[in-house]
Amino acid sequence: MKKIKKIALVAHDNCKQELIEWVEFNWRLLIQNDLTCTGTTGKLIEKTLKKCMEQNSEEKKIDITKLKSGPLGGDQQLGALICNGEIDVLIFFWDALQPQPHDVDIKALLRLATLYNIVYACSRSTADFVISSPLFKENYKPTINEQIDDYKNRKLG
Repeated sequence: MKKIKKIALVAHDNCKQELIEWVEFNWRLLIQNDLTCTGTTGKLIEKTLKKCMEQNSEEKKIDITKLKSGPLGGDQQLGALICNGEIDVLIFFWDALQPQPHDVDIKALLRLATLYNIVYACSRSTADFVISSPLFKENYKPTINEQIDDYKNRKLG
């Protein structure tokens, strides 16, 4: 992981406002990194970052990669980015009380984040700890996941 992190930001409908508030609080750190978002969340975050920058007379081009909406394949697109080493940190505010029609995609995304040993936070308090860690602003080399190595090196038949 390089000093500039590749951060994915995702939020379910009932959690979007909480993620927007978190982005408003952490916007200065976030704009120093590469951001990827799913669908509607990406549009909301881009609007929020522009507002924060205008209010503080900051001039910087905001470049957010926006994927499809989660239920329309965005979660799967994000999973592919994780598999390809294109995401370092996943901030995913998901609604634990609301059933989701794409629940299997959500579980698959969290499974991949764990399998590929990327940093991820699913709540505001965890996201606060991640972004405030001294490691967040430094180069960091995570350990290789033994499960992946074992799987790649398995003997067939």
